[in-house]
Amino acid sequence: MIPDTTRPDGGSDDLLLRVSPPRVPRHLVARPRLLAADPAFRDVPAILIQAPAGFGKTSLLAQWRLEHLAHGLVVAWVSAQARDTPQRLAQALALAVRRAAGRSTFGHVLLDAAAPSGLEGITIWLAELAQTALDVVLVVDEAERLPAASREALAYLLRNAPPNLRTVIASRPDCNLDIDDLIAYGQCVVVGPAMLRFRLEETLELIHGRFGASVDNDTAARLHALTEGWPLGLQLSLTVLARGTDARADVAGMSALGGQLREQFLAMLLANLDSRDRAFLTRIAILDHLHPELCRQVAGMDDATERLARLSRDTPVFVAAEQGDWLRMHALARDVLREGFGALPPEVQAGAHARASGWLAERGMLEDAARHALIAGQRERAYELAERSLYESIMTHGRQGVVLEWLAQLPPDELDRRPRLLLAAAWTLATSERHEDAGRLVDRILAQPQHAPDAPLRCECALILSGGAVFADDPDRFAALHDPWAEAPPLRDPLLLQVHANRTAYRTLLEGDPALARLRQQQSPRGDFGRGQGFIGRWGELIIALSYVWEGQVRLVESLLHPAVASAEADLGRRNSFVCMLAALLAAALWERGRPVDAAALLADRLDVLERSGLPEALLLAYRTMARMAVAEGAEHRAVELLGALDAAGSARALPRLRIASLVELVRLHARRFRAQSCRELCQRIDALLADPALPQGRLWRRSVDAMRDLAHGYAAIAAQDWRGALAPLTQASELVQVVRQGRLEIEILGLRAFALDRCGEKRAAPMLREAIDLAQSYGLVRIFEDAHPDLGAWARQVAGEGDEHAPVAPAVAAPTRPVAAAETPRPPAVRGMVLTPKEREVMELLARSLSNKEIGRAMQVGETTVKWHVKNLLAKLDAGTRKEVVVRARILGLLQPAP
Repeated sequence: MIPDTTRPDGGSDDLLLRVSPPRVPRHLVARPRLLAADPAFRDVPAILIQAPAGFGKTSLLAQWRLEHLAHGLVVAWVSAQARDTPQRLAQALALAVRRAAGRSTFGHVLLDAAAPSGLEGITIWLAELAQTALDVVLVVDEAERLPAASREALAYLLRNAPPNLRTVIASRPDCNLDIDDLIAYGQCVVVGPAMLRFRLEETLELIHGRFGASVDNDTAARLHALTEGWPLGLQLSLTVLARGTDARADVAGMSALGGQLREQFLAMLLANLDSRDRAFLTRIAILDHLHPELCRQVAGMDDATERLARLSRDTPVFVAAEQGDWLRMHALARDVLREGFGALPPEVQAGAHARASGWLAERGMLEDAARHALIAGQRERAYELAERSLYESIMTHGRQGVVLEWLAQLPPDELDRRPRLLLAAAWTLATSERHEDAGRLVDRILAQPQHAPDAPLRCECALILSGGAVFADDPDRFAALHDPWAEAPPLRDPLLLQVHANRTAYRTLLEGDPALARLRQQQSPRGDFGRGQGFIGRWGELIIALSYVWEGQVRLVESLLHPAVASAEADLGRRNSFVCMLAALLAAALWERGRPVDAAALLADRLDVLERSGLPEALLLAYRTMARMAVAEGAEHRAVELLGALDAAGSARALPRLRIASLVELVRLHARRFRAQSCRELCQRIDALLADPALPQGRLWRRSVDAMRDLAHGYAAIAAQDWRGALAPLTQASELVQVVRQGRLEIEILGLRAFALDRCGEKRAAPMLREAIDLAQSYGLVRIFEDAHPDLGAWARQVAGEGDEHAPVAPAVAAPTRPVAAAETPRPPAVRGMVLTPKEREVMELLARSLSNKEIGRAMQVGETTVKWHVKNLLAKLDAGTRKEVVVRARILGLLQPAP
């Protein structure tokens, strides 16, 4: 029945509330990939947003409403209710269009008389809408509340929508509208939880917009990892941070924040579950990955499949669906529930772990099965399963952390009895800062009598040790270990053959032939390494990317590593050491391309991982990129701190080249401001370090550091404005760099030499700089001259302006925005649309400035009678009684934006 409380516009108070759109949240971040104008949503007749509570469905609808209004569309909003029969739904739709379009006669058959029942009312609404000259966007929120008959009516509406209607529906996942045919034929796009989750860069934007510089990127990234991009979890986190006095300190502890978030999470979600659902979730919380049958075995409930499906639909506890029926539980919920599991009797816990181990082992998931068996007290079985799984885990999935956890738990004698465990441990330790421990494990392997004549095993051990030499930044030792097995290695395992091919490509790169290194990598043997390309195959991508970085081909680095980083993150996790190395290479390339925000997001909360287990080159690139970003932001103190941290990391891991690189970067930093004395002292420190006889003396290592030393001396001469004196060390550095074909550094030195020659009055300086600019443009190096020296950057911009306007030179500073004068009153812009005519929009803007009819007439150059006529129309269209109410109603409806 229609309520008795009717209004002059034909709608009841109940209906009026339901067709009133909500206010856009204050701190809402408009994510580009979720804008209504995105190609994925543009020109699609219907969009269905389906996700559990807490995923920001209503906020997204409110944002889209404002976007559509800004493009001149009429947006009709309906919030569904459980008592909405098809008749009431048709009335709500009619009133929504009437109020949104300002058409007081629209839907009079449905609102002013006895509305037809069934689908007839929807048909009348569609027919009347089709006859109007309006482009309408219909928004239906909380569609899961509708009864079955009204859901059928909504599906009928979607199938019979006229060309001037687009429909956006938001609902919970359990709402079935029976429109699979529309989805299959591309007439409806579905937006699910995966799309609604915040990505890291979006979380950074949200947090920095709320807290500014008080929360750094590392802290924001840890917060993102804690909430896993869940919108409601992020909102809870921001609320907790806002209550504290020091947001950075609150998150740095992380335990306090995590505790408060768990409490709120528990109060909002888990406390509303019935006892059997809570018991079910508590039992299965011990599982990292969830399958209905596995959950049935562990929980001992026959209805586990149905219960898991229902809970995954109704609550945001389950955050990531993987292959097929597999799910994963949100970390916040899992931690809370595991505390409850720990309170169960010991025999109940052991039984659950034992059943999980048996089920997982039967299906070949040996690593997880071994972990559960060990917790259940089945040690011998756990060690056996670990021996069968860990070698494959490290070789095909790169899960060093899992192997290290087992190393800490395995007795030494058990390790010696299981040679494949020894190999897995050696591989793991070699690709980290513990490469010396890997050498000791290799000695234990080769000391066993049965392995002495085994050529394939000795070759594999050489691969392990050569990998350790790479992480020890000892290229000459790497070459000595690799070269005896370079031709026809006695290996049969395709994984090991791929490792050997990767090492051969890297060996070629060290000799200064990046193109040949890529060719050898591409010609390497291929195999089926499981999901994706396999961990070993990913190492090939890293070597190719490193060769492009070596040459300065940052455009190619970007195109190669963007999909590689996304894929590796999905498979291995964001803070996996290998993923962090890929991210460091990509961040360096994006910085060179002039994209500091993207580079900063890639490096957020990853430096500590690189310090512990990253390739020296990746660690160097990460710190150097962050230091240069700090300099560009005017935070020189932060850059000095970062370079000091790089020096400390080089000292802690016994990587002297990194210490020299940090000093060279400091010389560059001081040379930018012509601090001659500081540069001289730093060069003396570099010379003293290189004079130490304990440092590596091999040809490959010395060649790289000699080029750094010469570059530092060139910068020191520039700082002292000894332009002639700068030419000799820069020329020597250029010759060394040309030998190894480090293109980026070669272009930088070419620009510096041109800079010095110009200050000496040489005419050949300008052509030399134009050549450097042309090379930089070819490679995509936007930041190279500005990073080298600000005066060189200014000169490069001047020369580029005289020639190629597209030359990649970074601007020195951003153009300032024009401030609003104190006496200037901002004029609130009226949104262009079909509700108001152009003259009515202009009158609306002037009404918002509190002008009288006479003043409005003078501003518009029309008579006062004409103004009164427009004001009268505005009062009628917006159902307002006063001029002030007109402005308020316009702002509520999104027709008038707040003053900037």
